[in-house]
Amino acid sequence: MRKIDALIPERGQPDTAALHTHDPESVAGYVLDTGNAWWRRRICVDALAGRVPESRVPGLLDRIRDEDETAEVRIALLDLLAGRTELWTWLRDEEGRGDGSYGVAEAALKARGLLGDRTAAPGLATLAASPWQRWREIGEAGLDGLVEHHGADAVLAELGEDRPEARRFALRTWHRAGRDVTPYLADPDRGIAHLAQSLVADPDRLRAFLDEAPAPEAAVRAACALHQLTEDTAETRRIDERLGSPRAQVEGLDEELRGAIVHEYAPWCERQSDPRWRLEALCTDPPGRPDPADQLARVTAALTAAGLAPDPPVSAGDHHQQGDGTYHVISCGDEDIHVSVLGRFVTGHDDRHPARRALEEAGFRWIDGPTGSIRVAGLCVYYFGKREPLDVDTLLFYWQD
Repeated sequence: MRKIDALIPERGQPDTAALHTHDPESVAGYVLDTGNAWWRRRICVDALAGRVPESRVPGLLDRIRDEDETAEVRIALLDLLAGRTELWTWLRDEEGRGDGSYGVAEAALKARGLLGDRTAAPGLATLAASPWQRWREIGEAGLDGLVEHHGADAVLAELGEDRPEARRFALRTWHRAGRDVTPYLADPDRGIAHLAQSLVADPDRLRAFLDEAPAPEAAVRAACALHQLTEDTAETRRIDERLGSPRAQVEGLDEELRGAIVHEYAPWCERQSDPRWRLEALCTDPPGRPDPADQLARVTAALTAAGLAPDPPVSAGDHHQQGDGTYHVISCGDEDIHVSVLGRFVTGHDDRHPARRALEEAGFRWIDGPTGSIRVAGLCVYYFGKREPLDVDTLLFYWQD
């Protein structure tokens, strides 16, 4: 035990090579001893890959079933022992038991897939469609296990085509088989259409699809997919003109705000976004951005001239003591002035604060309450775990920890 502790120090990297050659009986015994630190036991589980002592299997299976065991250890053991048929009954019961340990239910679902339990297919398809990579990989691994046991056609039949999650699996299956996935550009679920957009690989097929696209949004996706392959901006802009330069309309969003927002967020917006935002970013020139140091100096000078005694500017990340953002903060006594890096945009909590007049007279644009509250529909941006459209204020003065 002491030797294993030395191989997994409290600080520094564990000696995984030594652990993988260490006596498996000792390593398994270390895992079973709940008096050892859970994080060390978790690492030891990985060191047992491909060499689990048969005499230790019953005890390790008991660790999986024990809801008082640390979830990370249970999940690692489920991966290690996923092929054991002794788990079958427990795995089938796990779904209805409501085990609250974080991640265990998902790991159990994956294990069912690896054992060939076709009834796990709907749940695995839902996981595979998750926006979170951890759940998505678990779902895909479980579905791959089902395919290995039963074949893709059987799993496709089990899932049907009604749910978007099922069609996502069908798309993934078609792509793996080398089949044409361009028809999925017209799927009514934007997440599936976006996945298809990332998978198509034939420029000529996309050009042909543009002439036969069953819906305007599908044509926009084809244009974006073609650009991903060719990076030919001139061709993309010609296609955009041919399509009538489709743009997502947002009431109250003027061109200055729109240009700043679309070029900052559309290139990496979330998969449920309206694809017209992506096409607009490709087909319009980005607005010029001010030099941050010069802009902050001008804001500070304007506030000083107004007698507001501004503090030195700090970045959004420093202001919040973590993360990063698209603005700086300049404190003026009881008011924090936010200065965006996306343009001449400034704001504060009080639209009647004297800083507003001072900055507007210096050429800055104050984003007041009504303007800041405009929701940019269809442009889904990651923000504290959510992937939804945000308002102008949040987009111009964005911070994420």
